Amino acid sequence: MHLAAFLIAGNAAHSQALWRHPQSRRGGFLELDYYRHIAQTLERGKFDLLFFADRLAVSTRYGENHRHGIAVGDQDATRLDPLPLLGALAAVTQHIGLGATRSTTYSQPYSLAREFATLDHLSGGRAAWNVVTSVNQGEADNFGLKETLPHDVRYDRADEFLELTHKLWRSWQPDALRLEGDGAYADPGKVEAVDHRGAHFSVRGPLNIPATPQRSPVIIQAGSSDRGQDFAARWAEVVFNIQPDLGRLQGFYGDLKGRAQQFGRRAQDIKILSAVMPFVGRSRAHAEELREEANGLADPLVGLSTLSSHMNVDFSAYAPDAPIGDVQVSGIQGLFKLLKEISAERQLTLADAARLYAQGVLTPQVAGTAADVADWLEDIVAQGGADGFVISPSHLPHGFDDFVDGVVPELQRRGSLRKQYQGNSLREHLRG
Repeated sequence: MHLAAFLIAGNAAHSQALWRHPQSRRGGFLELDYYRHIAQTLERGKFDLLFFADRLAVSTRYGENHRHGIAVGDQDATRLDPLPLLGALAAVTQHIGLGATRSTTYSQPYSLAREFATLDHLSGGRAAWNVVTSVNQGEADNFGLKETLPHDVRYDRADEFLELTHKLWRSWQPDALRLEGDGAYADPGKVEAVDHRGAHFSVRGPLNIPATPQRSPVIIQAGSSDRGQDFAARWAEVVFNIQPDLGRLQGFYGDLKGRAQQFGRRAQDIKILSAVMPFVGRSRAHAEELREEANGLADPLVGLSTLSSHMNVDFSAYAPDAPIGDVQVSGIQGLFKLLKEISAERQLTLADAARLYAQGVLTPQVAGTAADVADWLEDIVAQGGADGFVISPSHLPHGFDDFVDGVVPELQRRGSLRKQYQGNSLREHLRG
């Protein structure tokens, strides 16, 4: 199975209580050594990659100002820029893939193509781009837009963005750079201008960086709406999803693999990795204690703030003891649809749903011994629910240690996970 690690270069991950956890180094997210330990632990566990989710604003939707999210330390309170951080991590790792989020709504194709080409060169072919279209008003406010772009327009722009960046990455043929002693620097016949003129972008090119080890970064995507899944089926090599049970996992898996074939791709061209938050204990009872400790720190007000940001709706205007009902959102539509389904099934109030959201943004939690967790992971893969998993920590920087020291050897012993990296690039890891 394939393994990735979910990270935010800030004070939280899926767990909104991460920074409050007694085992977390609370100010560590501002220090390079914090991330070095995480990356080297994951590489020791033979993970395919780590990637950083990102957003370009503090939470401003709840109460229509920034005060609440900053006061309670929600998911968007602080985030470092992940790309410079990955450059530093490339120097202290050798094999693990390195992914960063960049928005197709608030980036420009030429500069983004240069950023990821640079990372791919300096990491020896381990770069990945987590493509997002950006959903909330706080980001729009920071980039001079009166409102966010409509959902489908965001994806139309993203389609053109991906077409253009791939043209730029391929504007240099692999053997164009010559560096010969007779003074021949490069073969201009093997470097092409892209001359792109589209609905959203106009770029002449070519890129001013030679072809990289992977030619282009591995594309990660997490769209869960119908339009988002079409986008993923066309472009993504890794799809990250959150589904709470086997039935939904199987449904998402089968749907997306089928869509890939509609875009002329093979089902195996996309690795679907589902999020999970493991709690690994000496016994099942100990693991449950670890889960209860972490979840007990989750404040529903933190969940409401992050939920407001994700859905681009001010939930302070709704009664906490009321059901979510038919609230219309312009943010992450697939995730909100899932939240409404779970709320209806469990008869949750808005406050209940917010507490669940604070505990892990709907990420399923598995508590048990190393063997128990390995059993659960293997069962999901065997039943066609995922090709692997995105592991989400409950605390940092040591939140992955129990998984790597306990579950990874168990999976390796069973033949479910590599014992050594076989290739040099991230794309080779994913194909292995």
